[in-house]
Amino acid sequence: MTDGPLLEIENLRVTYWIRPGLALRQKPFHAVKGAKLSIYPGQTLGLVGESGSGKSSIANAVLGLVPAASGSIRFAGSELAGRKKYPPHIRKEIQAVFQDPFSSLNPAMTVEGIVAEPLKVHLKMTRAQRRTRAVELLNMVSLSKEHLDRHPYQLSGGQRQRIAIASALALQPRLVVLDEPVSALDVSTQNQIINLLYERRDALGMAYLLIAHDLALVHHISDRIAVMYLGHIVEEGPADRVYSTPAHPYTRALLEAVPTLDPTEQRSRRARRKSAPAQEAPRDADIGCPYKNRCPMAMTRCQAETPPPYPIAAGGVANCFLYAEDSTHRAKKMERMAS
Repeated sequence: MTDGPLLEIENLRVTYWIRPGLALRQKPFHAVKGAKLSIYPGQTLGLVGESGSGKSSIANAVLGLVPAASGSIRFAGSELAGRKKYPPHIRKEIQAVFQDPFSSLNPAMTVEGIVAEPLKVHLKMTRAQRRTRAVELLNMVSLSKEHLDRHPYQLSGGQRQRIAIASALALQPRLVVLDEPVSALDVSTQNQIINLLYERRDALGMAYLLIAHDLALVHHISDRIAVMYLGHIVEEGPADRVYSTPAHPYTRALLEAVPTLDPTEQRSRRARRKSAPAQEAPRDADIGCPYKNRCPMAMTRCQAETPPPYPIAAGGVANCFLYAEDSTHRAKKMERMAS
């Protein structure tokens, strides 16, 4: 464990090449535009945003599943961006748990085979040793020896996700990428899996990169939260601060989209949503703030300039001109509107 970040992402850009319609020439689709993030040992960073914001593209770039168009991805001091294949020691220390446990598990393999496969690939262990370790891993995720000979189709969704987690923990990784790990599960099972992940992180000292769209869920397990919109990181900071006093207008909009039991507050939120601009900026627009066409607090400079990260007094940063030195009164006005 080092004093510096375990994972450090600087100016990361991820680009896909697509062929729209019947066009003969491919066009670039910029999924991530200059992202900057860091995760320290034992820490959870929650990355949130609506579908298509670029969250999973960052996760896939970290895992080496998609190439970085530019920028840097440093893990424990090693540069990963630009590598076609990660060396074995890196693959051992970075593991992943994906959204759909049924599609991420090999249906032809037993639970023992799935959980023990990383041990077979990376460690010199006998079959008996692998089976013993597989039982230990199942116990770690609240399953038992009786599950060893079952196949994924014989398990519930929650049990399958526990198997995926056990497999990810088999090599005692330093970083686990969790890409929407509970979105395919029912609410009660979601809570069980999140609590399990929380307990395992604290017990084993791992770091998590948690990808999700539910800010309340992310707040429960994260130390810090980063918010994405159209490929940009628009806000980042301590989880409690981002959740309780969001700085960026988009983060506020995400939180206000969550239903509340207070009918008066619900009507107030609905009225604010109706009064806000509804037009989304083009995905490939590189001029101005990415949220300018939907922001109720947009200024003239938002149309022509891309806001840099400004420090927030309570911790973290927001890429919003409301927090420039000459716009403090506007930020205070937005806080009054939200209260």
